[in-house]
Amino acid sequence: MSEYSGSVLEKNLAGKPGLLLVDDDPLIVESLGLVLQKNYSLITAETRKQAIKQIQALPELPPLALIDLGLPPKPHSVEEGFALIHDLLGYNRNIKILVLSGQNEQENIRHALTLGAVDFIPKPCDATLLQTRLQHQLMMVEAEQEEDTRDLSTERLLGESQAVKTLKSLVEQFADTPFPVLIEGESGVGKELVAQSLHSMSSRSRYPFLTLNCAAFTAELLEAQLFGYCKGAFTGATTNKAGFFEETSEGSLFLDEIGELPLDLQSKLLRVLENGEYYRVGETRPHISNARIIAATNRDLKESVQAGVFRQDLYHRLSVLTINVPPLRERGDDPLLLLNHFIKFYAQGGPAFELDESALALLKDYDFPGNIRELRNIVIRLGAKYPGECVSKDQLAGELELAVSGMTHIQGPDFDEIARKELQDSDFILDQTLGEWERRYIYIALEMANGNLSKAARLLGINRTTLYSRMQRLGIEEQG
Repeated sequence: MSEYSGSVLEKNLAGKPGLLLVDDDPLIVESLGLVLQKNYSLITAETRKQAIKQIQALPELPPLALIDLGLPPKPHSVEEGFALIHDLLGYNRNIKILVLSGQNEQENIRHALTLGAVDFIPKPCDATLLQTRLQHQLMMVEAEQEEDTRDLSTERLLGESQAVKTLKSLVEQFADTPFPVLIEGESGVGKELVAQSLHSMSSRSRYPFLTLNCAAFTAELLEAQLFGYCKGAFTGATTNKAGFFEETSEGSLFLDEIGELPLDLQSKLLRVLENGEYYRVGETRPHISNARIIAATNRDLKESVQAGVFRQDLYHRLSVLTINVPPLRERGDDPLLLLNHFIKFYAQGGPAFELDESALALLKDYDFPGNIRELRNIVIRLGAKYPGECVSKDQLAGELELAVSGMTHIQGPDFDEIARKELQDSDFILDQTLGEWERRYIYIALEMANGNLSKAARLLGINRTTLYSRMQRLGIEEQG
Protein backbone atom coordinates (compact mmCIF):
# COMPACT_ATOMS: atom_id res chain seq x y z
CA MET A 1 0.00 0.00 0.00
CA SER A 2 1.32 3.43 -0.88
CA GLU A 3 2.05 6.10 1.70
CA TYR A 4 -0.83 8.13 0.29
CA SER A 5 -3.31 5.27 0.72
CA GLY A 6 -2.08 4.81 4.28
CA SER A 7 -2.87 8.44 5.07
CA VAL A 8 -6.34 7.94 3.60
CA LEU A 9 -6.88 5.02 5.95
CA GLU A 10 -5.82 7.11 8.94
CA LYS A 11 -8.23 9.86 7.96
CA ASN A 12 -11.03 7.36 7.50
CA LEU A 13 -10.33 5.98 10.93
CA ALA A 14 -10.45 9.56 12.22
CA GLY A 15 -14.01 9.77 11.01
CA LYS A 16 -13.80 11.59 7.67
CA PRO A 17 -15.78 10.04 4.80
CA GLY A 18 -13.79 9.31 1.66
CA LEU A 19 -14.24 11.43 -1.47
CA LEU A 20 -12.74 10.55 -4.84
CA LEU A 21 -11.96 13.71 -6.86
CA VAL A 22 -11.15 13.15 -10.54
CA ASP A 23 -10.15 16.16 -12.67
CA ASP A 24 -7.19 16.78 -14.98
CA ASP A 25 -6.96 20.49 -14.08
CA PRO A 26 -4.46 20.84 -11.19
CA LEU A 27 -5.80 24.29 -10.27
CA ILE A 28 -9.31 22.90 -9.80
CA VAL A 29 -8.01 19.96 -7.77
CA GLU A 30 -5.95 22.28 -5.57
CA SER A 31 -8.72 24.83 -5.01
CA LEU A 32 -11.39 22.19 -4.34
CA GLY A 33 -8.96 20.31 -2.12
CA LEU A 34 -8.56 23.34 0.15
CA VAL A 35 -12.33 23.58 0.52
CA LEU A 36 -13.16 19.89 0.87
CA GLN A 37 -10.29 18.46 2.90
CA LYS A 38 -11.76 19.82 6.13
CA ASN A 39 -14.72 17.45 5.89
CA TYR A 40 -13.52 14.67 3.59
CA SER A 41 -10.63 12.30 3.13
CA LEU A 42 -9.63 13.19 -0.43
CA ILE A 43 -8.37 10.72 -3.03
CA THR A 44 -7.39 12.54 -6.22
CA ALA A 45 -6.74 11.38 -9.78
CA GLU A 46 -6.30 13.03 -13.18
CA THR A 47 -7.53 10.19 -15.41
CA ARG A 48 -9.93 7.26 -15.34
CA LYS A 49 -7.03 4.83 -15.20
CA GLN A 50 -5.49 6.64 -12.21
CA ALA A 51 -8.86 6.75 -10.45
CA ILE A 52 -9.32 2.98 -10.78
CA LYS A 53 -5.76 2.38 -9.59
CA GLN A 54 -6.41 4.54 -6.53
CA ILE A 55 -9.65 2.69 -5.79
CA GLN A 56 -7.95 -0.69 -6.04
CA ALA A 57 -5.30 0.39 -3.51
CA LEU A 58 -7.76 1.55 -0.87
CA PRO A 59 -8.71 -0.66 2.09
CA GLU A 60 -12.20 0.87 2.05
CA LEU A 61 -14.15 2.26 -0.89
CA PRO A 62 -15.17 5.94 -0.65
CA PRO A 63 -18.93 6.63 -0.48
CA LEU A 64 -18.65 9.75 -2.70
CA ALA A 65 -17.04 10.65 -6.01
CA LEU A 66 -16.77 14.04 -7.71
CA ILE A 67 -15.68 13.64 -11.33
CA ASP A 68 -15.19 15.62 -14.52
CA LEU A 69 -16.46 14.23 -17.83
CA GLY A 70 -13.64 15.49 -20.05
CA LEU A 71 -10.66 13.39 -19.00
CA PRO A 72 -7.42 12.38 -20.74
CA PRO A 73 -6.68 10.89 -23.19
CA LYS A 74 -9.79 12.56 -24.69
CA PRO A 75 -10.27 15.71 -22.57
CA HIS A 76 -12.55 17.32 -25.15
CA SER A 77 -14.89 14.33 -25.24
CA VAL A 78 -17.21 12.90 -22.58
CA GLU A 79 -16.43 9.23 -23.24
CA GLU A 80 -13.91 8.77 -20.42
CA GLY A 81 -16.20 10.43 -17.89
CA PHE A 82 -19.15 8.24 -18.87
CA ALA A 83 -16.93 5.15 -18.71
CA LEU A 84 -15.69 6.16 -15.25
CA ILE A 85 -19.27 6.35 -13.96
CA HIS A 86 -19.79 2.77 -15.14
CA ASP A 87 -16.49 1.63 -13.60
CA LEU A 88 -17.13 3.20 -10.20
CA LEU A 89 -20.61 1.71 -9.95
CA GLY A 90 -19.01 -1.64 -10.78
CA TYR A 91 -16.85 -1.35 -7.66
CA ASN A 92 -19.61 -0.05 -5.43
CA ARG A 93 -23.24 0.07 -6.59
CA ASN A 94 -24.05 2.47 -3.73
CA ILE A 95 -21.36 5.07 -4.42
CA LYS A 96 -22.79 8.54 -5.01
CA ILE A 97 -21.23 10.05 -8.13
CA LEU A 98 -21.54 13.79 -8.65
CA VAL A 99 -20.39 15.16 -11.99
CA LEU A 100 -18.59 18.52 -11.93
CA SER A 101 -18.01 19.49 -15.54
CA GLY A 102 -17.96 22.32 -18.02
CA GLN A 103 -19.42 20.00 -20.66
CA ASN A 104 -22.89 20.72 -19.37
CA GLU A 105 -24.99 20.34 -22.49
CA GLN A 106 -28.42 18.87 -21.65
CA GLU A 107 -27.57 15.69 -23.55
CA ASN A 108 -24.48 15.11 -21.41
CA ILE A 109 -26.26 15.94 -18.16
CA ARG A 110 -29.13 13.58 -18.80
CA HIS A 111 -26.95 10.74 -20.03
CA ALA A 112 -24.62 11.00 -17.01
CA LEU A 113 -27.64 10.82 -14.71
CA THR A 114 -29.09 7.89 -16.64
CA LEU A 115 -25.80 5.99 -16.27
CA GLY A 116 -26.04 6.34 -12.49
CA ALA A 117 -24.62 9.71 -11.45
CA VAL A 118 -26.76 11.32 -8.76
CA ASP A 119 -26.05 14.97 -9.54
CA PHE A 120 -24.55 17.23 -12.21
CA ILE A 121 -22.93 20.52 -11.21
CA PRO A 122 -21.76 22.86 -14.01
CA LYS A 123 -18.37 24.57 -13.81
CA PRO A 124 -17.59 27.00 -12.35
CA CYS A 125 -19.39 26.09 -9.14
CA ASP A 126 -20.10 27.83 -5.86
CA ALA A 127 -18.12 26.17 -3.04
CA THR A 128 -21.01 26.43 -0.57
CA LEU A 129 -23.43 24.88 -3.05
CA LEU A 130 -20.98 22.05 -3.71
CA GLN A 131 -20.61 21.34 -0.01
CA THR A 132 -24.38 21.27 0.39
CA ARG A 133 -24.82 18.84 -2.51
CA LEU A 134 -22.11 16.53 -1.13
CA GLN A 135 -23.58 16.58 2.38
CA HIS A 136 -27.00 15.73 0.99
CA GLN A 137 -25.62 12.70 -0.85
CA LEU A 138 -23.72 11.59 2.25
CA MET A 139 -27.04 11.59 4.12
CA MET A 140 -28.46 9.34 1.40
CA VAL A 141 -25.53 6.93 1.81
CA GLU A 142 -26.11 6.72 5.56
CA ALA A 143 -29.84 6.09 5.06
CA GLU A 144 -29.13 3.28 2.57
CA GLN A 145 -26.57 1.71 4.91
CA GLU A 146 -29.18 1.60 7.64
CA GLU A 147 -31.61 -0.07 5.23
CA ASP A 148 -28.97 -2.67 4.26
CA THR A 149 -28.67 -3.80 7.89
CA ARG A 150 -32.29 -4.96 7.89
CA ASP A 151 -33.40 -8.51 7.18
CA LEU A 152 -33.18 -9.40 3.50
CA SER A 153 -36.01 -11.32 1.81
CA THR A 154 -38.18 -11.20 -1.29
CA GLU A 155 -40.18 -8.46 0.48
CA ARG A 156 -37.46 -6.07 -0.66
CA LEU A 157 -38.17 -7.06 -4.27
CA LEU A 158 -40.90 -4.47 -4.55
CA GLY A 159 -43.53 -4.79 -7.25
CA GLU A 160 -46.99 -6.11 -7.96
CA SER A 161 -46.60 -6.83 -11.67
CA GLN A 162 -46.75 -10.38 -12.96
CA ALA A 163 -43.07 -10.08 -13.93
CA VAL A 164 -42.05 -9.41 -10.32
CA LYS A 165 -44.40 -12.10 -8.96
CA THR A 166 -42.67 -14.59 -11.26
CA LEU A 167 -39.28 -13.29 -10.11
CA LYS A 168 -40.18 -13.74 -6.43
CA SER A 169 -41.47 -17.24 -7.12
CA LEU A 170 -38.18 -18.25 -8.76
CA VAL A 171 -36.16 -16.79 -5.87
CA GLU A 172 -38.19 -18.81 -3.37
CA GLN A 173 -37.86 -21.92 -5.53
CA PHE A 174 -34.08 -21.67 -6.02
CA ALA A 175 -33.10 -20.20 -2.62
CA ASP A 176 -32.17 -23.41 -0.81
CA THR A 177 -30.82 -25.53 -3.64
CA PRO A 178 -27.08 -26.34 -3.65
CA PHE A 179 -26.65 -25.49 -7.33
CA PRO A 180 -25.21 -22.26 -8.80
CA VAL A 181 -27.67 -19.61 -9.95
CA LEU A 182 -27.10 -17.32 -12.94
CA ILE A 183 -28.93 -13.98 -12.71
CA GLU A 184 -29.39 -12.18 -16.03
CA GLY A 185 -30.67 -8.67 -16.65
CA GLU A 186 -29.83 -5.14 -17.71
CA SER A 187 -27.74 -2.77 -15.59
CA GLY A 188 -29.65 -1.26 -12.70
CA VAL A 189 -32.47 -3.83 -12.48
CA GLY A 190 -31.44 -5.10 -9.03
CA LYS A 191 -29.48 -8.30 -9.73
CA GLU A 192 -27.49 -8.01 -6.49
CA LEU A 193 -30.71 -7.58 -4.52
CA VAL A 194 -31.99 -10.81 -6.08
CA ALA A 195 -28.73 -12.54 -5.07
CA GLN A 196 -29.08 -11.23 -1.51
CA SER A 197 -32.64 -12.52 -1.38
CA LEU A 198 -31.51 -15.97 -2.55
CA HIS A 199 -28.96 -16.04 0.25
CA SER A 200 -31.19 -14.69 3.02
CA MET A 201 -33.94 -17.21 2.28
CA SER A 202 -31.54 -20.16 2.28
CA SER A 203 -30.13 -22.28 5.10
CA ARG A 204 -26.81 -20.53 4.43
CA SER A 205 -28.14 -17.20 5.69
CA ARG A 206 -26.19 -17.48 8.97
CA TYR A 207 -22.96 -17.53 6.96
CA PRO A 208 -21.42 -14.62 4.98
CA PHE A 209 -22.75 -13.18 1.74
CA LEU A 210 -19.80 -11.69 -0.15
CA THR A 211 -19.81 -9.77 -3.43
CA LEU A 212 -17.01 -9.52 -5.98
CA ASN A 213 -17.31 -7.58 -9.25
CA CYS A 214 -15.33 -9.44 -11.91
CA ALA A 215 -14.97 -6.27 -14.02
CA ALA A 216 -13.45 -4.24 -11.21
CA PHE A 217 -9.97 -5.77 -11.09
CA THR A 218 -7.11 -6.77 -13.33
CA ALA A 219 -6.76 -10.51 -13.90
CA GLU A 220 -3.91 -10.76 -11.36
CA LEU A 221 -5.76 -8.85 -8.65
CA LEU A 222 -8.97 -10.74 -9.34
CA GLU A 223 -7.25 -14.11 -8.89
CA ALA A 224 -5.76 -12.95 -5.59
CA GLN A 225 -9.17 -11.67 -4.45
CA LEU A 226 -10.92 -14.92 -5.35
CA PHE A 227 -8.43 -17.51 -4.17
CA GLY A 228 -6.12 -15.63 -1.78
CA TYR A 229 -2.34 -15.81 -1.83
CA CYS A 230 0.58 -16.96 0.26
CA LYS A 231 3.49 -14.92 1.58
CA GLY A 232 6.02 -14.11 -1.16
CA ALA A 233 3.67 -15.03 -4.02
CA PHE A 234 4.30 -11.62 -5.62
CA THR A 235 5.77 -8.23 -4.77
CA GLY A 236 3.89 -6.82 -1.80
CA ALA A 237 2.59 -10.18 -0.56
CA THR A 238 4.13 -9.94 2.91
CA THR A 239 1.65 -12.26 4.63
CA ASN A 240 -0.74 -15.08 3.80
CA LYS A 241 -4.14 -13.75 2.70
CA ALA A 242 -7.43 -15.62 2.51
CA GLY A 243 -9.52 -15.08 -0.62
CA PHE A 244 -13.25 -14.68 -1.08
CA PHE A 245 -13.83 -18.44 -1.43
CA GLU A 246 -12.27 -19.05 1.94
CA GLU A 247 -13.90 -16.08 3.67
CA THR A 248 -17.33 -17.04 2.35
CA SER A 249 -17.09 -20.37 4.19
CA GLU A 250 -20.51 -22.09 3.90
CA GLY A 251 -22.16 -18.88 2.69
CA SER A 252 -22.85 -17.39 -0.74
CA LEU A 253 -20.33 -15.79 -3.08
CA PHE A 254 -21.91 -13.37 -5.56
CA LEU A 255 -19.81 -12.90 -8.70
CA ASP A 256 -21.14 -9.84 -10.50
CA GLU A 257 -20.41 -9.23 -14.19
CA ILE A 258 -19.25 -12.83 -14.57
CA GLY A 259 -18.96 -12.28 -18.32
CA GLU A 260 -15.86 -10.15 -17.66
CA LEU A 261 -13.98 -13.02 -15.96
CA PRO A 262 -10.68 -13.64 -17.86
CA LEU A 263 -10.43 -16.96 -19.67
CA ASP A 264 -7.57 -18.32 -17.56
CA LEU A 265 -9.58 -17.70 -14.39
CA GLN A 266 -12.66 -19.29 -15.93
CA SER A 267 -10.94 -22.69 -15.89
CA LYS A 268 -10.05 -22.23 -12.22
CA LEU A 269 -13.60 -21.25 -11.34
CA LEU A 270 -14.85 -24.30 -13.24
CA ARG A 271 -12.63 -26.52 -11.05
CA VAL A 272 -14.20 -25.03 -7.92
CA LEU A 273 -17.69 -25.65 -9.27
CA GLU A 274 -16.85 -29.25 -10.20
CA ASN A 275 -15.11 -30.42 -7.02
CA GLY A 276 -14.72 -27.40 -4.72
CA GLU A 277 -10.94 -27.36 -5.18
CA TYR A 278 -8.82 -24.24 -5.56
CA TYR A 279 -5.27 -23.03 -4.90
CA ARG A 280 -4.04 -19.86 -3.31
CA VAL A 281 -1.73 -17.85 -5.58
CA GLY A 282 1.82 -19.09 -5.05
CA GLU A 283 0.74 -22.25 -3.20
CA THR A 284 0.61 -25.91 -4.25
CA ARG A 285 -1.59 -27.22 -1.44
CA PRO A 286 -5.24 -27.44 -2.51
CA HIS A 287 -8.10 -25.92 -0.50
CA ILE A 288 -11.75 -26.91 -0.56
CA SER A 289 -14.59 -24.38 -0.87
CA ASN A 290 -18.14 -25.07 0.28
CA ALA A 291 -19.44 -21.70 -0.89
CA ARG A 292 -22.48 -21.45 -3.10
CA ILE A 293 -21.89 -19.48 -6.30
CA ILE A 294 -24.40 -16.91 -7.50
CA ALA A 295 -23.34 -15.14 -10.69
CA ALA A 296 -24.81 -12.19 -12.56
CA THR A 297 -24.38 -10.70 -16.01
CA ASN A 298 -25.87 -8.05 -18.27
CA ARG A 299 -24.22 -9.72 -21.26
CA ASP A 300 -25.62 -12.49 -23.43
CA LEU A 301 -23.28 -15.29 -22.30
CA LYS A 302 -24.40 -17.53 -25.16
CA GLU A 303 -23.00 -14.95 -27.58
CA SER A 304 -19.82 -14.76 -25.48
CA VAL A 305 -19.49 -18.54 -25.77
CA GLN A 306 -19.93 -18.35 -29.55
CA ALA A 307 -17.35 -15.54 -29.69
CA GLY A 308 -14.87 -17.71 -27.80
CA VAL A 309 -14.49 -15.36 -24.82
CA PHE A 310 -16.47 -17.48 -22.35
CA ARG A 311 -16.08 -21.20 -21.76
CA GLN A 312 -19.05 -23.31 -22.81
CA ASP A 313 -18.55 -25.82 -19.98
CA LEU A 314 -18.45 -23.02 -17.41
CA TYR A 315 -21.59 -21.49 -18.87
CA HIS A 316 -23.46 -24.77 -18.54
CA ARG A 317 -22.24 -25.18 -14.95
CA LEU A 318 -23.34 -21.67 -13.97
CA SER A 319 -26.68 -21.74 -15.75
CA VAL A 320 -28.12 -24.87 -14.12
CA LEU A 321 -30.64 -22.46 -12.57
CA THR A 322 -31.25 -19.13 -14.31
CA ILE A 323 -33.21 -16.08 -13.20
CA ASN A 324 -33.94 -13.25 -15.63
CA VAL A 325 -34.63 -9.96 -13.86
CA PRO A 326 -37.06 -7.92 -15.99
CA PRO A 327 -36.25 -4.30 -16.86
CA LEU A 328 -38.38 -1.62 -15.23
CA ARG A 329 -40.17 -0.82 -18.50
CA GLU A 330 -41.66 -4.34 -18.47
CA ARG A 331 -43.07 -4.14 -14.93
CA GLY A 332 -46.42 -2.46 -15.57
CA ASP A 333 -47.26 0.08 -12.85
CA ASP A 334 -44.36 -0.97 -10.62
CA PRO A 335 -42.42 2.25 -11.41
CA LEU A 336 -45.12 4.24 -9.59
CA LEU A 337 -44.99 1.87 -6.61
CA LEU A 338 -41.21 2.18 -6.48
CA LEU A 339 -41.49 5.94 -6.91
CA ASN A 340 -43.65 6.24 -3.78
CA HIS A 341 -41.35 3.89 -1.87
CA PHE A 342 -38.26 5.96 -2.71
CA ILE A 343 -40.04 9.27 -1.99
CA LYS A 344 -40.96 8.10 1.51
CA PHE A 345 -37.58 6.54 2.16
CA TYR A 346 -35.43 9.48 1.07
CA ALA A 347 -37.66 12.14 2.64
CA GLN A 348 -36.37 10.87 6.00
CA GLY A 349 -39.03 12.70 7.97
CA GLY A 350 -38.67 15.91 5.95
CA PRO A 351 -41.16 17.37 3.48
CA ALA A 352 -41.64 14.98 0.55
CA PHE A 353 -42.29 16.14 -3.00
CA GLU A 354 -45.11 14.86 -5.19
CA LEU A 355 -45.69 14.75 -8.94
CA ASP A 356 -48.60 16.53 -10.60
CA GLU A 357 -50.80 14.64 -13.06
CA SER A 358 -48.86 15.69 -16.16
CA ALA A 359 -45.57 14.65 -14.54
CA LEU A 360 -47.04 11.28 -13.56
CA ALA A 361 -48.21 10.77 -17.14
CA LEU A 362 -44.71 11.54 -18.41
CA LEU A 363 -43.19 9.11 -15.92
CA LYS A 364 -45.57 6.34 -17.01
CA ASP A 365 -44.41 6.75 -20.63
CA TYR A 366 -40.70 6.81 -19.76
CA ASP A 367 -38.57 3.78 -20.62
CA PHE A 368 -36.06 4.07 -17.73
CA PRO A 369 -32.92 3.05 -19.63
CA GLY A 370 -31.08 3.08 -16.28
CA ASN A 371 -33.82 0.99 -14.62
CA ILE A 372 -34.36 1.06 -10.83
CA ARG A 373 -31.04 2.76 -10.16
CA GLU A 374 -32.08 5.61 -12.44
CA LEU A 375 -35.50 5.94 -10.78
CA ARG A 376 -33.93 6.02 -7.34
CA ASN A 377 -31.49 8.74 -8.37
CA ILE A 378 -34.31 10.77 -9.98
CA VAL A 379 -36.14 10.71 -6.65
CA ILE A 380 -33.01 11.76 -4.77
CA ARG A 381 -32.45 14.73 -7.09
CA LEU A 382 -36.08 15.85 -7.07
CA GLY A 383 -36.17 15.57 -3.28
CA ALA A 384 -33.11 17.81 -3.02
CA LYS A 385 -34.41 20.39 -5.52
CA TYR A 386 -38.13 20.51 -4.68
CA PRO A 387 -38.70 19.41 -1.05
CA GLY A 388 -42.38 19.64 -0.14
CA GLU A 389 -43.32 20.90 -3.62
CA CYS A 390 -45.52 19.62 -6.41
CA VAL A 391 -43.17 18.75 -9.29
CA SER A 392 -44.39 19.69 -12.77
CA LYS A 393 -43.92 17.87 -16.05
CA ASP A 394 -41.23 20.30 -17.18
CA GLN A 395 -39.33 19.94 -13.91
CA LEU A 396 -39.44 16.15 -14.16
CA ALA A 397 -38.46 16.22 -17.85
CA GLY A 398 -35.23 17.96 -16.84
CA GLU A 399 -34.23 14.77 -15.01
CA LEU A 400 -35.09 12.30 -17.80
CA GLU A 401 -33.06 11.23 -20.81
CA LEU A 402 -35.98 11.53 -23.18
CA ALA A 403 -33.80 11.19 -26.26
CA VAL A 404 -32.77 7.74 -25.13
CA SER A 405 -36.38 6.73 -24.59
CA GLY A 406 -37.03 7.44 -28.23
CA MET A 407 -39.07 9.98 -30.17
CA THR A 408 -42.20 7.86 -29.72
CA HIS A 409 -42.14 8.67 -26.02
CA ILE A 410 -42.17 12.42 -26.57
CA GLN A 411 -45.78 13.43 -26.95
CA GLY A 412 -46.68 14.81 -30.39
CA PRO A 413 -47.51 18.43 -29.46
CA ASP A 414 -44.41 18.68 -27.26
CA PHE A 415 -42.12 17.36 -29.94
CA ASP A 416 -43.72 19.61 -32.55
CA GLU A 417 -43.03 22.62 -30.35
CA ILE A 418 -39.40 21.58 -29.88
CA ALA A 419 -39.05 21.17 -33.65
CA ARG A 420 -40.55 24.61 -34.30
CA LYS A 421 -38.09 26.27 -31.92
CA GLU A 422 -35.14 24.46 -33.49
CA LEU A 423 -36.24 25.37 -37.02
CA GLN A 424 -36.40 29.05 -36.04
CA ASP A 425 -32.70 28.85 -35.18
CA SER A 426 -30.71 30.25 -38.09
CA ASP A 427 -27.96 27.68 -37.39
CA PHE A 428 -30.28 24.69 -37.70
CA ILE A 429 -29.01 21.96 -40.07
CA LEU A 430 -31.25 18.92 -40.52
CA ASP A 431 -28.45 16.47 -41.34
CA GLN A 432 -26.51 17.54 -38.26
CA THR A 433 -29.54 17.11 -35.99
CA LEU A 434 -30.37 13.69 -37.41
CA GLY A 435 -26.72 12.73 -37.09
CA GLU A 436 -26.77 13.62 -33.39
CA TRP A 437 -29.84 11.43 -32.85
CA GLU A 438 -28.19 8.60 -34.77
CA ARG A 439 -24.94 8.94 -32.81
CA ARG A 440 -26.75 8.89 -29.48
CA TYR A 441 -28.78 5.79 -30.33
CA ILE A 442 -25.65 3.95 -31.45
CA TYR A 443 -23.77 4.92 -28.29
CA ILE A 444 -26.62 3.71 -26.09
CA ALA A 445 -27.05 0.48 -28.06
CA LEU A 446 -23.33 -0.25 -27.76
CA GLU A 447 -23.48 0.46 -24.06
CA MET A 448 -26.51 -1.82 -23.55
CA ALA A 449 -24.74 -4.53 -25.56
CA ASN A 450 -21.44 -4.06 -23.68
CA GLY A 451 -19.66 -3.34 -26.96
CA ASN A 452 -21.03 -6.40 -28.77
CA LEU A 453 -21.69 -5.17 -32.32
CA SER A 454 -24.06 -8.00 -33.25
CA LYS A 455 -26.27 -7.41 -30.22
CA ALA A 456 -26.16 -3.62 -30.69
CA ALA A 457 -27.19 -4.05 -34.33
CA ARG A 458 -30.19 -6.14 -33.28
CA LEU A 459 -31.22 -3.46 -30.77
CA LEU A 460 -31.05 -0.87 -33.56
CA GLY A 461 -32.89 -3.03 -36.08
CA ILE A 462 -30.03 -3.05 -38.59
CA ASN A 463 -27.41 -5.61 -39.61
CA ARG A 464 -23.89 -5.69 -38.18
CA THR A 465 -22.22 -4.47 -41.40
CA THR A 466 -24.52 -1.45 -41.60
CA LEU A 467 -23.83 -0.59 -37.96
CA TYR A 468 -20.07 -0.81 -38.49
CA SER A 469 -20.17 1.45 -41.56
CA ARG A 470 -22.29 4.02 -39.71
CA MET A 471 -19.88 3.97 -36.77
CA GLN A 472 -17.00 4.68 -39.16
CA ARG A 473 -18.95 7.52 -40.82
CA LEU A 474 -19.80 9.11 -37.44
CA GLY A 475 -16.33 8.58 -36.02
CA ILE A 476 -17.52 6.23 -33.25
CA GLU A 477 -14.79 3.93 -32.01
CA GLU A 478 -15.50 0.24 -31.55
CA GLN A 479 -15.74 -0.53 -27.83
CA GLY A 480 -13.91 -3.40 -26.20
